[in-house]
Formats: sequence, C-alpha cells, structure tokens
Amino acid sequence: MINALTNWTPPRRLPWLLLISALDFAADRLTKTWVAHHIVLGGAIPVIPRVLRITHWTNDGAAFSLFADSASPHLVRVGLIAFTLLAALVVLIALLRTGSRITFTTIGLALILGGALGNVHDRIVYGSVVDFIEVHIVHYHWPDFNVADSSVVVGACLLFLDSLRPHKSPAPS
Repeated sequence: MINALTNWTPPRRLPWLLLISALDFAADRLTKTWVAHHIVLGGAIPVIPRVLRITHWTNDGAAFSLFADSASPHLVRVGLIAFTLLAALVVLIALLRTGSRITFTTIGLALILGGALGNVHDRIVYGSVVDFIEVHIVHYHWPDFNVADSSVVVGACLLFLDSLRPHKSPAPS
C-alpha cells in the first residue's frame, strides 16, 4: 500500500491543454469566417466609436504587416509558413514535456499553439491572414489583428509572468 502511494503520479493534464489549443483555433476560424462573410474587404463595423472597430483586412506579411510589400511575396509566404510550423512543433514538444500540470507556462504554450495553427491555416489555405480587430487609443492606431494574434500575445505574456515567479528547486536525491 505504501509503495503504491509513493509511486503515484498525478494525472496528465495534456488533454485539457490540447483542448485549449483546439478551442483557440476554433474561435479564430469562426471569427475570421464570420468577418469574411459579413464585412466587405476594407469595410468596418464600429463597436466603440473612435476606440474599437471590427474591420476586414488581409495581411500577406508577418506581424504588423512586415514583409507584406516584399518583391518576393511567394518566398515570404513560404518562409512564414515554414517558420510558423517549426515554431508550432517546438511549442507542441514543450507542451508534451510539461503537460502533466496546468500552469501559466502550459496554458501559455497551449494558447501560442492554437494561435500559431490558426494563422498558419490561413496562410496555407488562403495565402494571407484575415485581420479584423482595430483599436484606437487617443491618437494611436494599433495595427489590425485577430484572435490568433491575441492568443500568441497572451500566451507569451503568461510565459513571461511565469518566468518572473520564484520556482521551487527539485529536492536533491
């Protein structure tokens, strides 16, 4: 009986973390599909006047439309797809290794994975990413973004916050 208790390992939380990634991916796909079917390209629906609008834009480049005006758009697209798939694989491996507990780190990794897959899906299937959230703060206009972008940023913030917390060192054996 005592041996059974000392060999007990907590249940893996990986299925829950992968569910977070899947729900994140689904929310991204649903919102982008809704925008594509309900708002004309270049159009907008004000949500909070002079602060928040739902728009419909496509982004052929990386974050903040970096490389969108490249002389080699196909090369940029292939490079972004390759980089994102590699990053998603690295995040998935990290999630598989750390997925026994739910922490800021594992939730952050799950969000990053779902967001990366959401945007790479668009790049592979449509050649560009739909961006639709437009924010204005006083005179500052934030570049349009989407649910996948938000998930990657929130996930990265969770990883950063977790890195600031003190962690217990494993007891020497």
